[in-house]
Amino acid sequence: MDWARGIQRAIDYIEAHIAEPLDYDEIARQAFSSGYHFQRVFGILCGWTLGEYIRNRRLSLAGEELQSDGVKVIDAAVKYGYDSPDSFARAFQKFHGVTPSQARGGATLRSFSRLRVKITLEGGMSMNYRIEQKPEMILTCFGRRFEGAPEARLAQEAEFTMRTRPQQYLLMGLDSFDNMPSSASVVMNVGDDGFDFFLGRFLSGEARENMASEYSLGPEYAALFRNMTIPAHTCAVFETDRCAYPTETFLDLRARIVSEWLPSSGYQLSNAPEVTVYHWYGGARRDSRFIELWMPIEERKAE
Repeated sequence: MDWARGIQRAIDYIEAHIAEPLDYDEIARQAFSSGYHFQRVFGILCGWTLGEYIRNRRLSLAGEELQSDGVKVIDAAVKYGYDSPDSFARAFQKFHGVTPSQARGGATLRSFSRLRVKITLEGGMSMNYRIEQKPEMILTCFGRRFEGAPEARLAQEAEFTMRTRPQQYLLMGLDSFDNMPSSASVVMNVGDDGFDFFLGRFLSGEARENMASEYSLGPEYAALFRNMTIPAHTCAVFETDRCAYPTETFLDLRARIVSEWLPSSGYQLSNAPEVTVYHWYGGARRDSRFIELWMPIEERKAE
């Protein structure tokens, strides 16, 4: 079964059981996929995590029923899996911007439509990649968790990147001794409430070990960072085109990887950190900038 039909089967299953307890692994089985692989691909393609999609659909349907069918608030709460009217009311107001009682009174509500898979065939475009066995690596980094709707998480990432320029320049200074001009980010612990994002550099062992030295950053500044161990893993490495602002095409490349390359590759996403490496040059090399995306993969198991 092709991936588009599989993900549509999963969506149809969700919609048919939207008012029942839903098991993520069972949803993934509708697409003949592992639970982790399905959730990561779903999030990249759709922009919402699986849990966000289910929650938003339930709250959208609950709003319709409160307004058009005169359903009681407590009945809507029970139907869509909330433990109490209070927890339902909080989630409802966060999503719609009004209380359930106001919804019953005719307030304007937010609609969240069901997803339908639509595949657009365009002219053939090649995707260059290489499969690499990455050894265990240590990223000296700083980070935080991004939460909220997809657009909110993107805004948080942009704000975080701008606000942490001092830390980035400190690491750049350490990195310059090793002549390694590339920074990297790591996305991990992706869940319904968001994901952890870390930004840093792969420093040499000597640079890491001497960070707190009085001849390096010193203990005060060294405390701003942590050393994250990334386990050895297999990844497919993709690169953006060389240009002044490759960040503008990065998200499109990421979506194309899971929609075009992954289904026929014989691989699926593995439960390992997703690493992005930024080759960011200045001056005469400005137009040679590019971004590498290391997608963690494993061989797809037989269906």
